[in-house]
Formats: sequence, structure tokens, C-alpha cells
Amino acid sequence: MKKLVLFLGVLMMLMLTACGEKKAAETKEDKVKIGLVLSTGGLGDKSFNDSAYAGLKRAEEEYGIEFNFVEPATPSEFGGFMDDFASAGYDLVVAVGFDQESPLKAVAPNYPESKFVVIDAVVDEPNVTSILFDSKEGSFMVGAVAGMVTKTNTIGYIGGIDMSFLNEFRDGYIQGAQYVNPAIELRSLYVGGTNPFNDPAKAKEQALALKNNGVDVIYGVAGGSGLGIFQAINENDDLYAIGVDADQDGEVEGKVLTSMMKRIDNAIFAVVGELVDGELKAEIKNFGIAEGGVSTTDFLYTKELIGEENLAELKAIEEKLISGEIVIK
Repeated sequence: MKKLVLFLGVLMMLMLTACGEKKAAETKEDKVKIGLVLSTGGLGDKSFNDSAYAGLKRAEEEYGIEFNFVEPATPSEFGGFMDDFASAGYDLVVAVGFDQESPLKAVAPNYPESKFVVIDAVVDEPNVTSILFDSKEGSFMVGAVAGMVTKTNTIGYIGGIDMSFLNEFRDGYIQGAQYVNPAIELRSLYVGGTNPFNDPAKAKEQALALKNNGVDVIYGVAGGSGLGIFQAINENDDLYAIGVDADQDGEVEGKVLTSMMKRIDNAIFAVVGELVDGELKAEIKNFGIAEGGVSTTDFLYTKELIGEENLAELKAIEEKLISGEIVIK
């Protein structure tokens, strides 16, 4: 009898163990899986790629999702990576950057059961969520900072390529600068070439050219290429920069006046939450100052340089943008 009881006890333990292993396997299989297609430049750009990755890392910790990412070397690889993730059954594919718009338009219709998110572009498909940021508002704010700090009344802008989307950053920047200092002039250059968002050497060369043309503050909107601008300001005492997309103030402490924070991390975290809750819709989501989508940094290294009076004026400008008192052209 004792042997029978012992046998039944062992059998029950084995069954419970098997059930536990099955439940663990099912839980693992049921995890939401997300594929991240980064823009060229990959991780380490201190910009939008790093911000997108940070958003998914946060979602991994808080929602228990799984994600994988790829770092395309050229734009020609975007569509193939999207296809790979979708065909592998990923619940969501995130495409980072406006230059993924065309590939996504081609891929998304082939996978009607899959969901896609695109950053900085609009794709009108029933399974695509498009995320936009009011870059003009954030750029107006950092432009005001440039207008407060410049000694030459000549500020610079270096973009990845010359196109309307990136020129919104430029336009907001010069309007913000001239709002506080109407005498300011703007000089613009574009990295261009085959890899405009990952060519620091070219951006550094252009930053030095702008300096030689009287510029003392440069706003870089060129992804990983912007690291070249930071190299230039590090080597020139009278040259300052403004970062973009992520908090880049610490790249050259005291020389990066602020960064135009485009909170891609917050936006991605928000849509993953909707996905997990089964509420993600194919729609356009706009993130401006009021929605916490764009902002300046906390001026950790430059408060004294900019001054309390200017920072107070900057706060007033932010409130006027939110209220609509200031309208950006």
C-alpha cells in the first residue's frame, strides 16, 4: 500500500511538472513578438535609432514582449527585412524613418494579418499605424535657444538630405531664432551622398565650413552623421551645436546647447501598449509639445551659459506654442 501511495505521488509530481513545462512553453509562444527595422546608421547613432530601441526595451521590461532588431546597411534592405519579420509571424513590425515609407507600402498589403508601425511617414494601409511628430514646434524651441546664445547673429543647419520633411526642422529652427532675435541669418548645408545619415566625416567638414562662414551655432538633423558636428565643436571653442531626436547634450558637455527631443521611445512604448491590449488601430498619431512628443532637454550642462532669464523666456515660448499664440509658418 505504501508503495502504491509513493508511486501515485511520484506520478502526480511528474504530471504537474509536465503541465508546468507545457504552460511555460505556451506562455513563451504567446509572447508578443516585435521586429524593429532601424534606419541606416543603426544603433549607436545617439539619435532616432537609439530612441526607438529604448522604447522597445522599456516595453520588454514592462509588458514582457520579445523583440528583435536589424540594422540595414542601405535603404535597399528595408523591404526585405520587413518581409522577413512579417513572414516569420511577428505580431508587429516597426519601421523607423521616413525613407521606409515606400518599402512599407509594398510589403504591408502582402501581410494583411500583420501589423506595422512607421515613424515619420504616413502609409495608408488598413494594417499600418503612422506616427508623426511636430518637428517644427520642437525646432522652434531650440531655434530660440540658438537665437539667445549666438554672438555672430549667423546660425547653421546641417540636414541629411534636402527634402520637405527635414526642412520642417530647418524652418521651425530659423523662425524660433528670429522670434527672439530678428537680425539672425541662417546658412544651410546637406550631407547628401549615398549614406547621408551615417557620414560623420562629411558632416564635420560641413560644420567647419559653416564656422568659416560666420556660423557659431549649428543644428544637425542628419542621424549618425551628426556625430561629426560634435567632433567639430569639440575642437573649436567658439562653435556650439544643437542635438536632435535624443538627448545628445552629453556628447560634448557644455558645447551642445540642448537637443530637440523627438520622443520616439515614448511613441513606440505607447503603441506597443495598445498592441498588447488589442487596441492598436491603423491611424495617424501626432505627437507635439502638448502630447509630450517633442521638447528641449533639461539643459544639464548649459544652464549658466544660457542664463535663467532666457530659460524663463523659453518656458513662456513653449506655453505660447501650446496655446496657439505662436503660429509657425
